Amino acid sequence: MKILYVSQLAYPAKGRRYCDEDIWLTDRLRSDFDLAICHPLDAIRLMDGVDGVVVRNSGPVIDYQREYDEFRAAAIAQDVRVYTQLTGKADMLGKQYLLDLTAAGHPVIPTFSEPSKLPEARKYVAKPKQGSDSIGLQIVDRETLATIDLTGMLVQPLIDFEYEVSFYFIDHDFQYALYAPDPARRWQLERYDATAADVAFAQHFVDWNDIDHGIQRVDACRATDGRLLLVEVEDLNPYLSLDLLDEGTRDAFVQRLTSSLRSYLG
Repeated sequence: MKILYVSQLAYPAKGRRYCDEDIWLTDRLRSDFDLAICHPLDAIRLMDGVDGVVVRNSGPVIDYQREYDEFRAAAIAQDVRVYTQLTGKADMLGKQYLLDLTAAGHPVIPTFSEPSKLPEARKYVAKPKQGSDSIGLQIVDRETLATIDLTGMLVQPLIDFEYEVSFYFIDHDFQYALYAPDPARRWQLERYDATAADVAFAQHFVDWNDIDHGIQRVDACRATDGRLLLVEVEDLNPYLSLDLLDEGTRDAFVQRLTSSLRSYLG
């Protein structure tokens, strides 16, 4: 099987090295697939003749939104199999889903587009609906919030939490979890022993999303009252922090990924 693996190797991610993860993962996948790596801006012209396109650490789409939209439209029109599937309802379409999940009563950090609906809080977080990697994010008080043009933005109360935790899935299957015990150091991650209730929380959002084949990362925070609240469902190009895993977990992840790709691209 021929795979076009999309990665922005030189992207300067905060606290992460995209290139290291993708170099390691492509080296492992080459034993099972004919594989070529390309920059996201080259994907649309190179995807002819491959069995599938694997989108991995391709960087914030906001940096090349027009080109990404063209790639997405062309892949759908030409019935090119993209991994993760382009059927997702979460980050691959922007962050409107956080507004929708809030309105539907899901356990998510309260998210609104109208400041009048916000609960009282010390500070508020305003960020673009199409943003990622904290691009365009502002933390402000209510008085300052009233002066900001919120067109294309969403707003959340800045909540106190104990830690952030990420749950990693292939297809609908939970693989592992990592957490940041220090809230000020988002990418200083450690292995997290998820309880059955924790996994059920994350599984709820994976099952909500319309993806049968692909990688998803469910990010949550542990509120001071003990509840988990959704931060985001990263279903486009989630960083996997594979370097933090023990060898056995890493090998199991690659085996499951290989199986998923074979099943999808078959």
